[in-house]
Amino acid sequence: MRTFTLTVMGSTDLHGNLFNWDYYLNREYDDFAHNDVGLAKISTLVNDVRAAVGRHRTLLLDAGDTIQGTPLAHYYAKVEPITRGAHTHPMAAAMNAIGYTAAALGNHEFNYGLSVLRTFERQLEFPLLAANALDVATGLPAFQPYVVKTLWRTGGPPLRVGILGLTNPGIAVWDRAHVDGVLTFPGLVEQALHWVPELRQKSDLVIVVAHSGADLSSSLGDQVPFPENCSELLAETVPGIDAILVGHAHVEIPSRFVTNKVTGRPVLLTEPLFSGKRLSVMEFDLRHDEHWELVTSRSSVLSSASVEEDPRIVRLLRHDHERVVSYVNARIGTCATAMSAARSRFEDTPALRFINHVQALEVAKSTSLPVLSLCAPFNRAAAIPAGEVSIRDVAGLYIFDNTLVGVRMTGGQVRDLLEESARYFRQVSSAGPFSAAEISNDVPDYNFDIAYGLTEPLTYDIDISRPAGSRILGLSYGGVPVADSFEFAVAVNNYRQAGGGDFPHIASAPVLHNQQQEVRELLIDWVKAAGVLDPASFAGADWCLVAGGEPVMVSTNE
Repeated sequence: MRTFTLTVMGSTDLHGNLFNWDYYLNREYDDFAHNDVGLAKISTLVNDVRAAVGRHRTLLLDAGDTIQGTPLAHYYAKVEPITRGAHTHPMAAAMNAIGYTAAALGNHEFNYGLSVLRTFERQLEFPLLAANALDVATGLPAFQPYVVKTLWRTGGPPLRVGILGLTNPGIAVWDRAHVDGVLTFPGLVEQALHWVPELRQKSDLVIVVAHSGADLSSSLGDQVPFPENCSELLAETVPGIDAILVGHAHVEIPSRFVTNKVTGRPVLLTEPLFSGKRLSVMEFDLRHDEHWELVTSRSSVLSSASVEEDPRIVRLLRHDHERVVSYVNARIGTCATAMSAARSRFEDTPALRFINHVQALEVAKSTSLPVLSLCAPFNRAAAIPAGEVSIRDVAGLYIFDNTLVGVRMTGGQVRDLLEESARYFRQVSSAGPFSAAEISNDVPDYNFDIAYGLTEPLTYDIDISRPAGSRILGLSYGGVPVADSFEFAVAVNNYRQAGGGDFPHIASAPVLHNQQQEVRELLIDWVKAAGVLDPASFAGADWCLVAGGEPVMVSTNE
């Protein structure tokens, strides 16, 4: 009887993090937990594992969301796009140099359109997998569904490892503008039931790389008939899977076992923390009599903060990084006084009013209806200093690559939407004082929309002493209570308009404005044109967080 231990490493949700660098703060990355980020750190961890067990005993996988999320990702998609000339995307160059075996498609791979994605795919020296991204015309996978890697043991039988890639069905909603009529995205479980038996026949070990969170949940509502996050359900339902590298949810799962309901066998799940903060390490003990059989499996995560950046990756891509640093530090204007988004979740701030104002101005060009705007406090750390203002200062207010859309909504629909937004807060019995954590529900900041009126103020209270669904009080436009039938043009981002967050009415609302304008670039262009950004001109208090009519007191010392 022969034995063999295979080590499979995994990253996910790298989001354009190449080096341990914060482009918005122009310094090395740091967070409250003192994590580090980036592929250069992941490379060192991978090198260490390979040196410890032997490279021939390892595979390296990624679970998607690679080419969006930082100014570096934006730069090589929009400023100096990889679709022009022969320049290789730095994330592709780094992953090739590190020696990835395969990667799954993430939903954010589609943010810049199919031309950028296909160019990125061609630049990779390993397959980009997505068994459930289907070509509308043929019904067949538009990307390679799986790959089988054969590891040869000296003097022994080969070990065949099947790797199936699955992406997120939410792409059909979130990036409808890029994929509608071109690609469809059926459910992960449904497609795995089709592909795993085929892969099992060709493989001794089957690993799924799934850009879908472990715990069953979805922000998609009834917009698609498949859940957004279902990796644990996948493990329970589909026989023949030995392990799943999980992505998308941005949570850390060092090790979790799920019992398959058909076979009774355990399936190993692991998800490393996003942005290259962690590397998952799965180990599979196998034995061979007449064929290879999995005996035991286990996993853990390694922290990139424990190692230095790989100097080989630094040398290879330093100039690409420096181009981006120069770009984001370019001066575009001045700011009269410092402006911060730190309290934008709890009070009306000039920072969020500035975003809403610019969005509303643009939509107003396409309609005669009164214009409202909605935006969320994407980046709690965003701050524009007094004095000179750079691209990175403004970009820090809006860290996503969303585009602007204007839709027609009634007053009643706007009220419903704001009620949904107000679910961000926990119910309380007094006005506090509270810490931010004490009143915030487990809702992402990007799903707390704040409203603004362009030519007349839209005023309202959010009373969090009341149950969710009945918190919006005194909703008025220009001092007049908003009638349910009154019509507005509402400026939103494409994520929300496509149904992201499952807010009511907005996905089916008639579109009035959609020119594929990136909101971040509109903000940058506004500052360039104005020359001076004066927070005082965006001061106001159109909405208020209250409990029983009293303003809620919140400390944001987190």
